[in-house]
Parts: sequence; C-alpha cells; structure tokens
Amino acid sequence: MFRRPGDDRFFQRCGGIRGKEVIFMLTAVAMSGGADSSVAALELKREGHDIIGITIKTWPEQGELRWWREAVQCARRVAEELGIPHHVVDLSREFGEAVRDYFADEYARGRTPNPCIFCNSKIKFGRLLSKARELGAEKIATGHYARIVEVKGVCYLSEAEDKRYDQSYFLCDVSREALPFIGFPLGKSAGEMVRRIAASRNFVPVQRKSSQDICFAAADGGYRGYLSRLDRSAFLPGDMLDVSGKVIGRHNGIASYTIGQRRGLGIAAPGPVYVLKIDAENNTITVGEKSHAMNEKIRVSGVNWLIPVKPDSPGEFAARIRYNGEKAPAMVTPCGTDGAVVEFKEPQFAPTPGQAAVFYEGEIVAGGGWIEEVL
Repeated sequence: MFRRPGDDRFFQRCGGIRGKEVIFMLTAVAMSGGADSSVAALELKREGHDIIGITIKTWPEQGELRWWREAVQCARRVAEELGIPHHVVDLSREFGEAVRDYFADEYARGRTPNPCIFCNSKIKFGRLLSKARELGAEKIATGHYARIVEVKGVCYLSEAEDKRYDQSYFLCDVSREALPFIGFPLGKSAGEMVRRIAASRNFVPVQRKSSQDICFAAADGGYRGYLSRLDRSAFLPGDMLDVSGKVIGRHNGIASYTIGQRRGLGIAAPGPVYVLKIDAENNTITVGEKSHAMNEKIRVSGVNWLIPVKPDSPGEFAARIRYNGEKAPAMVTPCGTDGAVVEFKEPQFAPTPGQAAVFYEGEIVAGGGWIEEVL
C-alpha cells in the first residue's frame, strides 16, 4: 500500500486521490561509487528494470582527483557485479561553470552557497539526464532519499519516508518538467537498512579526506583551501563590528564565516555572540547576541515552483531554511517574476543569504528559492 505524499489539504485539492509511486524503466542510474547509489542500482535490478550505470566526470584531466578515479572504479565494479553496462560521462566543463564557479562567486559576495542544490538541478537532473537519453535511457535514477509520486497524472517531489535521511531540500531547484523522468529507488527505504545491504554486498563507499558534500574541495583540504587557491582576497583580514558599528576585533577573511556562526570568532565578549552580517564590499563582519539573529521575514529570489499552478497570492506553507532544519509555518507571498517574501509565524535563527528556503505542503515540496536578505 502506498503512503499519501502530502497532507489532507493537498489531497483535497487533488480530488482525494492517493498518490502512487512512479514506476521507472529503461533507466540510467547515476553511480557515484558510494553505498546509496550502488544499492539504488541493486534495487532496480532486483525489480526487473533494464538499467545502465552512469558516472559523472567532473574534473578535467589535469585536475583529476584521486577520489574521483576511485569512484569510477567502485561504480564500475558494482556495475560488473550487477551485470549492467557502465558509462563515464564527461561533464567537467559544465560542472565547472555551473557549480565550482558559482561556489567561488557566492563566497566572494559574502554569501554562503549550497553547491549540492546547483549540482542536482544543473548537472544530475539537467545535463546528465540529457546524456542518459543519448545513451538510450528514458529516465534517470539516483541514490537520493526522496520520492517522486504521481497524483492524477501529475508528478510531485516528496520527502523520503525515512525523515532522518530525507534529501528533498537539496532537490528544490530541479525543474518540474524533469520530475516524470526521475526515480529515487531509496525513497521508501530506511537509511540504516541501505547501509546494511551495502555492507552485505561489499559495496565499499568511496572515502574522501574532506567534506562529503563539497566534493570538489577535497584535494585542497576543504572549502577554505579551495577558495584560497582561487581568490586570496576572500581571506583578507578586516574589521569585526558590533551591532552599533563599533570595531571590536579583526576577522580572518569573509570566506571563513557564515551567518549564525558562534565558534572561532576570536573575540572576547561577556556572553555568546554570533555572526549577523557579512559585508563583502567593506570587508566587515558584524556580530551580536542571539536575539539579533532571530528574524521573522526574509526575501527570496529565483523561486522554482514544483506544483502545477504557480501561486499568485499569499499562501501558507511549511518552510525550511537549512538542511536538517525544522520546517516552520510561514506565509509565502510571491512578488515580481520569480521572487517571494517569506514571513514566519515564529522568528527563525540566522536565515543565511545564499542558502535555500524550501516550501512544503505536508510531505510535498511545493518550491524553493534563494535567500537574499532579512527584511
């Protein structure tokens, strides 16, 4: 029996039809060499789908990372074990333009980027989907913990059943037109069970020295090393200010900080202080008490609506402003071509420019946009 993908309000608007999991066949599985994508391929194979494996090459030859070569080896080994073809697709130029350049530019502007969201929308479910079609596949599947559900012939993006592993936040920028051609085999699986299956099949995940999220920064020892190599100006020292504008210390470069940060500020204060503002133009960081970091209203841009009818008037949603953050009731008011003002019922801690604000109706992802400023 299939679970309902949203709350009663959502299903009343859909005529009360229960959602069903979208069936995907003739599928290209994006294989990273990790446990999740390997088990996703295994599950599809067990269900009798015709599948091929496909691994993205994200680096040019001269900058190729050891862990990427290991990823290809792991993915190829799993594909051989499953008896499926495996292909490597070179998207290094597209990845550089859409993800790496964006990442560096955002930090230079004093913002905190989310490269995984851009990678999903521009690369995995953009260019890679096109490449998969060139290889004869009709659809693409990944090891993300999320679901695609179909209601009255319309596909929706939904949270995974295992909320501890849910990754729907990172998928908010995927185009609505792509949803019918996407599958998430792990969407109904428990994350711990997937790990046990991977271990039992000896699907050894690729190990990286640095953050699992920012894959392209691994060779530089993390994002600070990566940015330092590209743009030393992001680490020029500057003034640290209090909320009145008084200089109370020095910072180590705007790229070393994010909104809401408490640790590593290097200043003496009678109580805890947090980063409240990053001013790239003047190379200053403003800090203050937690109460100053609590905000009820934000402006977002580049809103990507994943529901069939784009709202043209204020509507109530549950909004999430960071991965693993709690969803909070909010009124979302569309403005301009693709903007919106989000007003929460309760103040939220440290809305961060450059991060995504994602809107939910029950378990359904209604849309999401990029946080620009606190209002």
